[in-house]
Amino acid sequence: MYRFLLTPRWWGINLFVVLAIPFCVFMGTWQLGRFEDRVQTHEAAEERPAPGTMAARPLDELLPVDTVTSGRPATASGRYADQFLVPGRKLEDRSGFYVLDMLRTDSGKALPVVRGWLPGKAGQTPVPAAPAGRVTVTGDLQASENTSTDGVDSKGGLPDGQVGMISAASLVNLVPYDVYDAWVTLQDTGARAGASGNAASGAADAALTGARDRGDDALRPVPAAAPQGSGLDLKAFQNLGYTGEWFVFAAFVVFMWFRLLRREAEAARDLKLGLIPDEDAPAS
Repeated sequence: MYRFLLTPRWWGINLFVVLAIPFCVFMGTWQLGRFEDRVQTHEAAEERPAPGTMAARPLDELLPVDTVTSGRPATASGRYADQFLVPGRKLEDRSGFYVLDMLRTDSGKALPVVRGWLPGKAGQTPVPAAPAGRVTVTGDLQASENTSTDGVDSKGGLPDGQVGMISAASLVNLVPYDVYDAWVTLQDTGARAGASGNAASGAADAALTGARDRGDDALRPVPAAAPQGSGLDLKAFQNLGYTGEWFVFAAFVVFMWFRLLRREAEAARDLKLGLIPDEDAPAS
């Protein structure tokens, strides 16, 4: 009754089933592993102190940025050079922009520093000048942004002096020096100058302090974002959903194979008993 399993048609069906089931199980297991990794990362992050509460360390000791160093306070010294505005960024549901300054360090490379956020439209709102002279900054370390980062403008066509993404890949085309593949956001937007700051930087700080006291056009700190790809975010539950889908696919392949087998066996039995003519029998 089951001799039809040796026909070329069923050889093809059986080969497909033999290959499809392990593939579906492998993909489901892989997606489950991704979900478990995110759960472990989330649990480890919960056990560690908040990155922003840890002691500040030199920038080079925290690079490259990963899920452990993201958000850690980093220190760097140098002189501010070019300034850019990052439009389309929200803070507490208010529209505004980031003020981004390039800090030229002693190595010659520049560290992108978000000195703060301002409400309004980039290019139309007065921006406090960066301190002059040598400064030492302490800010929360962040990985370079990408097209999937919230608020990023990847369409291009922005006016001169504005960038849509804070990343070395985009900034290196705008400045004549190397750029760190990371950036920091200052949580103290008023005290930026180090011991070597000069009178000009002190005047800039005083002007900014006055603006902050008035509550208008004052730079506001940009909170550090959690590292992407960690914790129980939407992508983690997507991995869990894909796990279920792959195992459902595997079960569906088995179900369809048994259904075809049963149908073929019943047709062969009916044909043997003469219940159906030969021309109505399923093709083998």
